[in-house]
Amino acid sequence: MSKNFYRLSALAVLVAGTTHAQTMPPDAPGAQDHAAISRYAGSWLVAQETRPFDQVKLPSGNDVATVEGRVTRLFYVGPAGKSVLEVQRNYEQALEAAGGTRRDGCADDACGRRPFKPLRDLFADPKLPKAQLEGWSPITLLQQWQEAGTERYWYGTVNTPNGALHVAVLTAKPGTIALSSKYAATVIEIVEPKAMDAGKVTVDAGALTKGLEAEGKVALYGLTFDTGKATIKPESAAQLEQMARVLQGNASLKVHIVGHTDNQGALDTNLALSKARAQAVVDALATTYKVDARRLSAAGLASYAPVASNANDAGRARNRRVEMVVQ
Repeated sequence: MSKNFYRLSALAVLVAGTTHAQTMPPDAPGAQDHAAISRYAGSWLVAQETRPFDQVKLPSGNDVATVEGRVTRLFYVGPAGKSVLEVQRNYEQALEAAGGTRRDGCADDACGRRPFKPLRDLFADPKLPKAQLEGWSPITLLQQWQEAGTERYWYGTVNTPNGALHVAVLTAKPGTIALSSKYAATVIEIVEPKAMDAGKVTVDAGALTKGLEAEGKVALYGLTFDTGKATIKPESAAQLEQMARVLQGNASLKVHIVGHTDNQGALDTNLALSKARAQAVVDALATTYKVDARRLSAAGLASYAPVASNANDAGRARNRRVEMVVQ
């Protein structure tokens, strides 16, 4: 965890901790605060949703910011007697004191044109507590969590060594009239920079053949390696088998196996790494699948031939690949 993460968490606990905590119902089963930011002291964590990798749209002005990564979404109800302003201001001060950069913000009627629907939508599959708040169930609180015109919103980023952490905090009076004058409800969405898991799609022999005939090459994302290493991971076996089928079914076919990297790290290191990975694939085809090694050659191009931008995780994931190229 980065220094900024620790700093952000500590400041959020310190600032929110100055508020007198009141007894609230137990949190949702298995739910917990995100490591980067604590709850406002005394709040009830009604629901939590975590997605290992997804794309979300966060309101930014009258538009949205589209970001990808590990998504955590939390829904809190603050302690009785605490205003929307006090709860939201605590979050904002903690985030900005931790080095957060505000990209957007609004209050009350000025928030009216913000596209808040993605933050208002129900959680996909929440594990809700059985306890109630003054007779109101958690699902009702989720369905009617926000009274329009009472919102306060902050969206910004916190820089970490792994990239920008995106944080959106939206606080409002609950939409349940019986509770709106007494409580404040907050949704927090945090998007952490994280590359998607690669190597989950295997190109079968038929598709390989069509790709080679049509384009003279095909990119293979089912061949995976540990970061900075040229040892093929066991889960690559399915893709190797499909490559071997194509070569075994066409004795005249000769191919180059070409390794590619993203632009992270030194170019000379990446050239050597991409060549070593290509050679590892050649060796596996020749030894395990008995393909004549004279029909194969290995080459490494590092980041010389990208297929996407290296400016973001998604693009870099596409650029890290092995290609099969007709000689």
